[in-house]
Amino acid sequence: MFFTPVIRRTRYNPDFHAVNRMFNEALAAAPAGISQSTSYGIEQDDKAYTLSFDMPGISKEQLTIGIEGNVVRLESKPEAARKYKAAYELPEDIDVSASEAKLENGVLTLKLTKVQPESKVTQLAIN
Repeated sequence: MFFTPVIRRTRYNPDFHAVNRMFNEALAAAPAGISQSTSYGIEQDDKAYTLSFDMPGISKEQLTIGIEGNVVRLESKPEAARKYKAAYELPEDIDVSASEAKLENGVLTLKLTKVQPESKVTQLAIN
């Protein structure tokens, strides 16, 4: 007779696990000849995602960040000493105007604000 332990978790957040799985798969599938950031961090709250990547040897002038809907693209420019190229799909769309990026001491930090859904509730007059 075998004993199978049951692991119980206090909280399950499928969106956060999906983001972690997506980052792990993306980093594992790095194309040949292109360096990928091997160290990263992900945090999430109700309003934003905070992503951080180790990007040594890259200055802010040598890096482009593109956001389209829920897809974030990081790419170094051709003149950069190190090559980075990656795209990440997040579970929710990003509000670019409220988001920010910071590159300090070789660490890129992206604070990506989630698009807040607009309420489509219409008040109905009572007769």
